[in-house]
Amino acid sequence: MPIDVSLLSRICEAPGAPGFERKIRQLILAELEGLADEVRTDAIGNVIALKKGRSSAKKSMAAAHMDEIGFIVTHVDDKGFVRFNPVGGFDPKTLTSQRVIIHGRKDLMGVMGAKPVHLMSQDERNKKIEIKDFFIDTGLTKTEVRKLVAVGDFITRYSPLIELGHCVNVKSLDNRASVFVLIETLRKFAKSRTRPCYDFYAVFTVQEEVGLRGAQASTLEIQPDFAFGLDTTIAYDVPGSTPQERCTALGEGAAIKIMDSSVICDYRMVEFMKATAKRRKIKWQPEILSGGGTDTASLQRMTAGGSIAGAISVPTRHIHQTIESCHKEDIAACIRLLAACLCELDEHDWKFS
Repeated sequence: MPIDVSLLSRICEAPGAPGFERKIRQLILAELEGLADEVRTDAIGNVIALKKGRSSAKKSMAAAHMDEIGFIVTHVDDKGFVRFNPVGGFDPKTLTSQRVIIHGRKDLMGVMGAKPVHLMSQDERNKKIEIKDFFIDTGLTKTEVRKLVAVGDFITRYSPLIELGHCVNVKSLDNRASVFVLIETLRKFAKSRTRPCYDFYAVFTVQEEVGLRGAQASTLEIQPDFAFGLDTTIAYDVPGSTPQERCTALGEGAAIKIMDSSVICDYRMVEFMKATAKRRKIKWQPEILSGGGTDTASLQRMTAGGSIAGAISVPTRHIHQTIESCHKEDIAACIRLLAACLCELDEHDWKFS
């Protein structure tokens, strides 16, 4: 199953730091036209698309966060260099040599700068690099920068999508790959004129990278019976890794989450997803992530009595960098698995064994 790389490119390249998701939200709303029975935006900024099911006896929900890790302007110094704070989790060493876009009165390109290695003392060379060591250089004067940039403007990373072998490579596949999966799942329903078994709420959430905030708000409102988190996960299948560290591997299929640091997925949902993948001949792999969490935690807990929750993850190398990579066939497998699960929830015995 080939994927629409052009659409994925536009989704990944659109800016949308936590709390500043306007442009990616606009893109999602445009793509959802004609794909759902109802589409709306809630007060916090989540996009909620309802696809009516064959039955309204229960509700299903899937959440893919639209925000990406980014930065916020904190100061413009007397030479025009921009200082910033991170919004979301960053490993400081990944900032070296990055290009960024400051979203001020107009978009302004900049580069992450730091002290040249040639001028560092031995102590400085041995010192662990910190985010405060970086500044953004726009190539403009202080006066020019201050006309365009203000404290509170948000900043995103610049990294156009390329195809790299069997993979796509770009910033923000975390979690725009899952935004793509969710849109394409709705498109799959529309093209085949099939419906999920229960009313299905496809939710594109905000502010996941700073605490699952959009998912909390939307789950409290929707109160789903069944829930699917959609996110990326670590593919540490590279030189230097050990088998127990790898979590997932590129090209091995959709990842069915068992647990991460924020959630233990309902074993009934895990069994259902595995059985569905086997029956539909969808390639899959198990996922246990020792660090990090996803919207799945909120989907499971932010409803009265809890929901039966699980997660489908897209294996991703180089996560939280500008060179994130996903295998195209893994993305396609995630679309197929989500669509199949949504159509077959009513065929499973959900009683506790």
